[in-house]
Amino acid sequence: MNLSRLLRAATLLAALPAATQAAAAAPALTIDKGDTAWMLTSTVLVLAMILPGLALFYGGLVRAKNMLSILTQVLGITAVAILVWVCWGYSLAFDAGGAFFGGTAKLFLAGITGDSAAATFSDGVGIPEFAFVAFQMTFAAITAALIVGALAERVKFSAIMVFTTIWLTIVYAPIAHMVWASDGLIFGWGALDFAGGTVVHINSGVAGLVGVFFAGKRIGFLKEAMPPHSMVMTLIGASLLWVGWFGFNAGSNLEATGGAAVAMINTFVAPAAAVLTWMVAERIVSGKPSLLGGASGAVAGLVAITPAAGTSGVIGAIFLGAIASLACYGFVGTLKHKLKLDDSLDVFGIHGIGGIVGSIGTGIVTAPALGGFGAEDYAMGGQTLIQVKAVLVAIAWSAIGSAIAYAVVKFTIGLRVREEAEREGLDLNEHGERAYNM
Repeated sequence: MNLSRLLRAATLLAALPAATQAAAAAPALTIDKGDTAWMLTSTVLVLAMILPGLALFYGGLVRAKNMLSILTQVLGITAVAILVWVCWGYSLAFDAGGAFFGGTAKLFLAGITGDSAAATFSDGVGIPEFAFVAFQMTFAAITAALIVGALAERVKFSAIMVFTTIWLTIVYAPIAHMVWASDGLIFGWGALDFAGGTVVHINSGVAGLVGVFFAGKRIGFLKEAMPPHSMVMTLIGASLLWVGWFGFNAGSNLEATGGAAVAMINTFVAPAAAVLTWMVAERIVSGKPSLLGGASGAVAGLVAITPAAGTSGVIGAIFLGAIASLACYGFVGTLKHKLKLDDSLDVFGIHGIGGIVGSIGTGIVTAPALGGFGAEDYAMGGQTLIQVKAVLVAIAWSAIGSAIAYAVVKFTIGLRVREEAEREGLDLNEHGERAYNM
């Protein structure tokens, strides 16, 4: 494995030409059954990250009166994302277009059939394009679903649904195109993002942070205790996230080969290091390591290794997970409170900060001198500067696009629930039912 192969991998992950252009430019691809089976499995694993993984992770962290609302929001977002993706999201992200947006040739998946093939990393070998569409669809869905954690316990269900539709169109699809499409702006710089450090984590983290400013603080924030109502649910959710992340990272290799194995082992060791780092930090600061800290550390490590999963060596992955865990712990445990930032479930604190550390750190841990899989002439300093540029563009695009989406919702249908509804809980007021009935 070398850097040129990884860059080619990113190209193949990106903008797929129209079927007629592909047929004229290259011979037909042979669909590999083993690779297809792996991608179908990976797609289901990523869906399991969302439903039930993320839903339970978030559900356990909110108060009992809002448990059902967060489950319903994650479910609704997933459904919206699936339909947006097949109608126009896939085309805007992965059809050939320009530096910022894909084309429109594949709106409503036009021209894609059961016989259409998407290239993998081996010459002449492919997987069904529908499998690729579905795999990337789960990425779009989990990215949008992550955002709602920052706004938990105070935002209307209808507002979340409308926001998701707009956000996937003007923020997610363009960033995916810029990073993974061969004609995309960030891809053209040579930035590395194996499985979504910028596209998924920085994107959702920044969108969550912007949402906090638009939605405002929860009633009673910093004045009354708002502890998680079920750490059991949170651990179950975090565990499902970790299991599903193997599809997320190793699936991004697009083949059942050694590249997938590299991503898989890194997805074991980075969160393991992050779990222990967070709990040790808690032990030093407060005297007691917590389950919430361990679960948060696991997610921070998973976030950090995502962009480097296929390029980092094992030791690099361990250090990247540990460093990201410390950075996230510092933000969540100290800076967040100083800023009086009501990021309810630490979406920016973990996904935003962890994604930034991981994306920039990818430029370092990919270096062969540190055990990474870059080419022999790999320039760590130059690549790291490219990674910084990519991070800055992702932050800016997500911040501006998210602000537009929130503003449209806030000044049309409204973003926040009524004060009485928030005090009583969103379960009954938004959905007319409870998560728990005695």
